[in-house]
Amino acid sequence: MKLELNTRKEIQYQIEKLLRVKRDFIYKKLSIVEFTHFVTGERLSYSDISSQSFEPINAGDRWGSSWMYAWLRSSFVAPVGTEGKRLVVLADFGSEATLYVNGIVSGALDLQHHDVTITRLAREGERFELAAEAYAGHSGHQPVFGESYLCRFEEEVYQFFIDLECLWQVLQNTDANSLRAAEINRCLTDVIAVLDLGLRDLELIENVNGCRKRMEPLLACVNGSTSPLLYLMGQSHLDIAWLWPIEETKRKIARTMSNQLALMDEYPEYTYTQSQPYLFRIVKELYPELYSRIKQRVAEGRIIPEGGMWVESDTNLAGGESLIRQFLHGKRFFMEEFGKGNEMLWLPDVFGYSGNMPQIMKGCGINYFASVKMFQTYENAVDPFPYNTFIWEGIDGSEILTHLLDYGDFPIRVNPSFLIGQWNDRVQKDGIATRLVQYGHGDGGGGANRDDLEFLRRLDNLEGVPRTRQSSPIDYFEDQQARGIPDARYVGELYYPAHRGTYTTQAKLKRLNRKTEIGFREYELWAAAAQRLRTKPYPYEKMDGLWKQLLLHHFHDILPGTSIHRVHEEAQAELLKLHETIYEMADEAKATLVESDREGVTVFNPLSWNRTELVALPAGVAAIADGSGQPVPVQWQDGVGYARLETPSLGWAAYAAIENSQPELVVSQSKVSATASRLENEFMTIAINGTGEITSIVDKQTGVEWAAGSCNTLAMYRDQPSAFDAWEIDRRYQASKVELEEQAEITVTASGPLFANVRVQRKLNRSTVVQDIRIEAGSRRVEFRTTVEWQEKNKMLRVDFPVRLHANESMQEIQFGYVRRPNHASRPHDADRFEVSQHKWTALAETGRGFALLNDCKYGIAVKGNTLSMTLLRSPSYPDETSDQGTHEFTYAFLFWEGAFRESRVIQEAYELNYPVSALSGAGRHDQQSLLRIDQPGVLAETVKLAEDGSGDWIVRLYESTGSSVSCGIRAGLSYSAAFETDMLEVNQVELPVADELINLHFRPFEVKTIRLAQK
Repeated sequence: MKLELNTRKEIQYQIEKLLRVKRDFIYKKLSIVEFTHFVTGERLSYSDISSQSFEPINAGDRWGSSWMYAWLRSSFVAPVGTEGKRLVVLADFGSEATLYVNGIVSGALDLQHHDVTITRLAREGERFELAAEAYAGHSGHQPVFGESYLCRFEEEVYQFFIDLECLWQVLQNTDANSLRAAEINRCLTDVIAVLDLGLRDLELIENVNGCRKRMEPLLACVNGSTSPLLYLMGQSHLDIAWLWPIEETKRKIARTMSNQLALMDEYPEYTYTQSQPYLFRIVKELYPELYSRIKQRVAEGRIIPEGGMWVESDTNLAGGESLIRQFLHGKRFFMEEFGKGNEMLWLPDVFGYSGNMPQIMKGCGINYFASVKMFQTYENAVDPFPYNTFIWEGIDGSEILTHLLDYGDFPIRVNPSFLIGQWNDRVQKDGIATRLVQYGHGDGGGGANRDDLEFLRRLDNLEGVPRTRQSSPIDYFEDQQARGIPDARYVGELYYPAHRGTYTTQAKLKRLNRKTEIGFREYELWAAAAQRLRTKPYPYEKMDGLWKQLLLHHFHDILPGTSIHRVHEEAQAELLKLHETIYEMADEAKATLVESDREGVTVFNPLSWNRTELVALPAGVAAIADGSGQPVPVQWQDGVGYARLETPSLGWAAYAAIENSQPELVVSQSKVSATASRLENEFMTIAINGTGEITSIVDKQTGVEWAAGSCNTLAMYRDQPSAFDAWEIDRRYQASKVELEEQAEITVTASGPLFANVRVQRKLNRSTVVQDIRIEAGSRRVEFRTTVEWQEKNKMLRVDFPVRLHANESMQEIQFGYVRRPNHASRPHDADRFEVSQHKWTALAETGRGFALLNDCKYGIAVKGNTLSMTLLRSPSYPDETSDQGTHEFTYAFLFWEGAFRESRVIQEAYELNYPVSALSGAGRHDQQSLLRIDQPGVLAETVKLAEDGSGDWIVRLYESTGSSVSCGIRAGLSYSAAFETDMLEVNQVELPVADELINLHFRPFEVKTIRLAQK
């Protein structure tokens, strides 16, 4: 029997070995490049370094320390034998670096870029100055300086290896029994037989060119008529902060863009898409020469500024108005800087997509949505997303053409295997013939390299590989529309079945963000009134900057809390400063509306309905009278007087100060009471046990018991997910409960007449909690004002409310509406949603009654059966080893109701918990002033502000909040000349009829409307 040798396997080993060692033949080392350096913690420009003192540095030396930068420089001449050749420096500084050739930012070193081209056409004797700014990192380990070489780049050898790898990968992905495979195998066998990399100079070039000639016919083979088409989008995902601080991102964007510009100089067909105007602004401010080259390439259509938002924002946690402002500031920057509009929202790495994003996108002039993240679900997803290309329908019915991409292997390398995988791995096997594909190294920036573009030159239409077209992503979407949109529709949120811990991690950041967003709303409202009524100038430029600061911190690794400690520390400091600034500005605006020389109190209501609220009186005011001159009851607590005061919709009311002559006035009228085990008002009685749990909630009007077990139960769990600490909550966490058995110290701190309060103090493992359980007269809301001294590691704290309700789904507020989610695990996708995001409230409702949990800064919640379990705190140890340690303050509350949800006050109560009325000393110029009234309680004014164009017109943003089609009228308290409905960016306006100063509007469920009131 004749022995048959497996020559194919033999050739495989040969080629794999060649590809492993190809760098040895591509880079011809000419000399060692010696550097001098200095280390600094300052940000310096290239022009700054000439005055610095440089010291020698040698291979093997360690340099720098955490957060530091080294500037390095060297000079050399093109040696003999390099005339007309490409010269590169193969550098190793032990870190990423930005490189300058003759003073110009010319490239970078990173994970996918290992050399910098000094010149593509050398002239012997030409001198070059090379400088680099290298980052020492922050791991606690000093970088080790390696050897750097001036190299002659053997272009012909490089081209040979690209050809070889290209055919080799086609072979690996081709049916072994096909003619195509046989021909490629025969060709590669011949190539290996004649290849001689031991030759030198011209002989080597002649040899590899001969091998390339042999491969050329097979690289010229094209596909048949049914080959799919991939639209290739050069791109680099750059996290503005993550495992590095924002300060390092300012260098990363320069490295990324200089690399891409260098490629464009050599590859005229290359186009590159860059999102996030914030990054462009950094380059404009810090690297003006680089920015001028970027602007030129944008004008040529080579760099495509696209993506919609100011930064790639989280969409679970950011408020609805903040998401609109992301588009407003992002699109405005691109238009003002480049004259370019945006049509696509690009969020490649965000952890789920709110169910109202389609409406917000449409309202901001965005027609398309693209992302990658939905297919990166790790081990904890059991029901993968079903589509790549589809119509995404939001909660209001708005539709957006959407395409979900795949990353593929990481790092991304464009080659036949990658492109074949991009087509074969699609989840949507029918109905599509094209896909959008991103390429270029990302996360920390970088972008494409030469290999990617050389492969693409061979992969335009290569038999066995999907056809490719380098283009703008908009070309892909327009082509898809021309072909016909697939019959695929997805309704509601794009829930990401992973990273559920991001709803809770870094609780201080989330609280600061919620409060600061509210502060922006308040300032814009009262500043508009102060400008109109008191001609107080509005600081448009300052507010533009403040908004950009806030939006920056909505980046999807900052607000979700998934960055290193320094990022969170800096973000907290920035948000705290922003919080203080915006509230100071809001107080100044309100003070403008008050006559401070008139004794009294002016109470401001930022919400669009009349309110009667408990108000803390300003210092120095002991008693006040209502509009009829009657004394208003006051309750004193810890030296502060509290009164229930009425305020009109989006306005203020003035109360005159009087002598405090009747302190006993309301004692006999008290409707609230408290003991250490009981709180009661006219609507309910609640019982409290020895640990501060609520064991009974009785509705006094119906006699119904609401508690199905102990409510307000604080439960702690070991929180050690299998990976990605800050991101994940393990679906099995309930099996790891930490026993909390210590009794609480319970005292009564207030017992009427206006409110009662029971204080609970107890130990929680290594932590402590102080909780004021508070009930007010005339209110169905019970508040839990909570302070936790959190000293846990890898623990999670939740609060549970089991209630006597039966429902198959829960409701959670999102931006401009709410979504319904299952409270069971009947199907895999149901089970995946064991933890979900919320904004200000979550509710369980039967047809005629319901129970809601409200909060002032908590975003994570689980609803299982009849139990609402809100996540209060976590303490992951990676990537921030000190996550959430320290003091936390937050408030949550419960509310129950009888009747339909639409008729309940859940939404209003949640707003009132988050947007308290405020009181200033002094009587307002009018006893009462309402800036706007709405005659439909389900329609809310989310924003009242001055128009962005500086016209003095007012912008009112309204939305239907209950999920109902309604008609309503709005009536402004100030005169205006005309009313218009606009898009969310305040353009494309249509005039509205006004009858008797009333504007009649019709809303579909959850619809957002933006109204412009033109000022006279």
